[in-house]
Amino acid sequence: MLVFVPIVGLIAAASLFWAHGISRLDLGLAIGFYLFTGLGITVGYHRLFTHHSFRPSRWLSLVLGIAGSMAIEGSVISWVSQHRRHHAFSDRTGDPHSPVPVGPGMRALLRGLWHAHAGWLFVPNEVDAPRWSRDLLDDRDMVALSSTAGIWAALSLAIPFTIGWVVTGTLWGALMAGLWGGVVRVALLHHVTWGTNSLCHSFGSRPFESQDRSSNLPALALVSFGDSWHNAHHAFPRSARHGVDSGQVDMAAGLIALFERWGWASDVRWPRPATLDLRRVAAHPTTGDAARW
Repeated sequence: MLVFVPIVGLIAAASLFWAHGISRLDLGLAIGFYLFTGLGITVGYHRLFTHHSFRPSRWLSLVLGIAGSMAIEGSVISWVSQHRRHHAFSDRTGDPHSPVPVGPGMRALLRGLWHAHAGWLFVPNEVDAPRWSRDLLDDRDMVALSSTAGIWAALSLAIPFTIGWVVTGTLWGALMAGLWGGVVRVALLHHVTWGTNSLCHSFGSRPFESQDRSSNLPALALVSFGDSWHNAHHAFPRSARHGVDSGQVDMAAGLIALFERWGWASDVRWPRPATLDLRRVAAHPTTGDAARW
């Protein structure tokens, strides 16, 4: 359901868009919920809960956890556990979603890309939270959020439907708002997140040492809120900024900077130019240290 139902919704929305266009309400809901839930994944699930890139106030931690939960990518504890395991075994045995092809040829390459993108969701992948997410298991807020992940997922679809009903006063308006602000938004965000797992370990540039196949993919930078600067992330996992070089768009880092300025976040781990230069491939083309979460 997570993989194929949103795709069906996306096809239906494309057909309706071709015939009738899209209303400003539906477009606004789609963009607004994409920003809220996408930043919940990128800033919350990823940079905060997985890598501890900054220290938030308690209320901000809860808001980011709720936003990530509404992305319908699983609970915060399961997401963090899998992602930490990914960093520990990146592109090696034990990585839950490595795209490294098993065998030669285009067929093996495509099979590896599919596995990294969504195929890994169809095979057993033990969460093992006591090993990977002990810190979250000791946080009563994160345990509560994880245990209610299904409720937040349902609200993620119900809220745009309800807004559409209230604003338009019609069932059709509610369905269209739910389709664009719910199903289509989920489909797009899922494939951007999964694309970081697959495309950003197969294509793009690798300016930093990381001892894996992680790469920077500029084409996804805007829609992934900066997470597609993936090689830099694997080289400096705890950095609050992934787009570390000039001109690299990183909306998530900009939001974290605002949190810091407003006093909502502290101990932000910003990258230092001297540290970045030490890990550039041009500086040490044949050596590197394994990345740690």
